[in-house]
Amino acid sequence: MVRVQAVTAAGIVAGYAADVVAGDPRRGHPVALFGTAAAALERRMWADSRVRGAVYAGVCAGGAAAAGAIVSAATRRRPLARFAATAATTWAVLGGTGLAREGDVMAGHLAAGELPEARVRLGHLCGRDATELDATGLARAATESIAENTSDAVVAPLVWGGLAGLPGLLGYRALNTLDAMVGHRCARYERFGWAAARADDVANLVPSRLSALAAAVAAPGLGRRPGAAIRAWRRDAHRHPSPNAGPVEAAFAGALGVRLGGTNVYGGRTENRGTLGAGPSPGAADLARSVRLSRLVGLVSLVVTAGVAAARRH
Repeated sequence: MVRVQAVTAAGIVAGYAADVVAGDPRRGHPVALFGTAAAALERRMWADSRVRGAVYAGVCAGGAAAAGAIVSAATRRRPLARFAATAATTWAVLGGTGLAREGDVMAGHLAAGELPEARVRLGHLCGRDATELDATGLARAATESIAENTSDAVVAPLVWGGLAGLPGLLGYRALNTLDAMVGHRCARYERFGWAAARADDVANLVPSRLSALAAAVAAPGLGRRPGAAIRAWRRDAHRHPSPNAGPVEAAFAGALGVRLGGTNVYGGRTENRGTLGAGPSPGAADLARSVRLSRLVGLVSLVVTAGVAAARRH
């Protein structure tokens, strides 16, 4: 009989390939449907309370993980069904191709000098205020977003899929979606979103470091040496206010040979992230290279996590 671990690993690889070939579903995206349901539940449960927010996060993320566990149990002795379920779920929770497409569109606008279009498009990648950003600022913002979202939308789902199969894939994506919805530092979510934001930080501790390491491994694909990414990671990651975005963005800066970080504005709130990397500020060509690096990081992470999935005990 085919080992269920090998079937799960094969499903993760197939789901990754589906994302590369087809990208995100155009209609009825499962993550969007989850977001709609979570928003409806939030309207019923919201209170200016950490406890209430923790219960909300537990219901949403726990419910998604439980659904994965039910499907996992139901397909334990049905390898074809397990393969199909794992492949479909992996495809649904990954966002690598969509991220790459947005990066390529941004790079195209910047290369053509289309700054108004680039400012509008930046909103597809991050929540940074682009009103006053010039071409260099837009390229830096987009490059940083490519780096951070490579970890959040590609590496982290693969890691949790490799470690915990279907419950890991669904539970992580639900938690990360909640962080995007209620994890903001604003009056409404300062307390209610605290649990979702902190849980997402914990869930990304390992994936973010794997992303940084994968960026170093992939650096030769850009004509760079791995040591540059490692040095930037070790030297500069602590300057970033996020314990997870810091290592990834610093490693990307080193692998690309550019300087990231600086002062950013989010909804009127100014944040200084220090300097990451030691090269010049990125331009349109560097943004395009960051998309290539993102894809290489995804491939390196796929090899690692598929191996973990094949070897783990059920």
